[in-house]
Amino acid sequence: MPEPTGGSRAGAAAGPGGGVVNVVFAGLGGQGVIKASDILADAVFRAGLDVKKAEIHGMSQRGGSVTSDVRFGPEVLSPMIPEGQADFLVVLAPTQVENNLHVLRKSGVLFQPDLVPEASLPNRRSLNVALLGALAHHLSIPDEIWRASIRGALPERLHDVNFKAFEMGRAAARARAAA
Repeated sequence: MPEPTGGSRAGAAAGPGGGVVNVVFAGLGGQGVIKASDILADAVFRAGLDVKKAEIHGMSQRGGSVTSDVRFGPEVLSPMIPEGQADFLVVLAPTQVENNLHVLRKSGVLFQPDLVPEASLPNRRSLNVALLGALAHHLSIPDEIWRASIRGALPERLHDVNFKAFEMGRAAARARAAA
């Protein structure tokens, strides 16, 4: 099973070979898969890139499998990520890791839910934003854009805990890259 790596940072403006960056979020309904992908899509759009997004909801609204594809770069023609082409796979539920590994390219980066233990978060429901912070470590999107996107997606009362969770995720990714 691939582990998060500290390889080269995929620039926000281009993926491998200067093309599109492919990110898949996966988890269970109610975990914030769609919210995390919305925040990423908004940040990328604010950074001036073309972005497309698609999502698949499981059989039940809460507890069913959910995935969301986000593709961005200079020009994106389709919202769907072909199998085996995800540069990044962000998984919020341990049971969804094996189910979604087929989307990750061989050189892709996997962010598993245990990268930032829920017990260490200021709010356990912020795991999605913490893992988004880990992803942010690999993207060249300015911090002020990330903060604006988080502010725009969440009520004001949740800003501080989510900013903290985001930074915890970014720090966890930095620590993994240095190891």
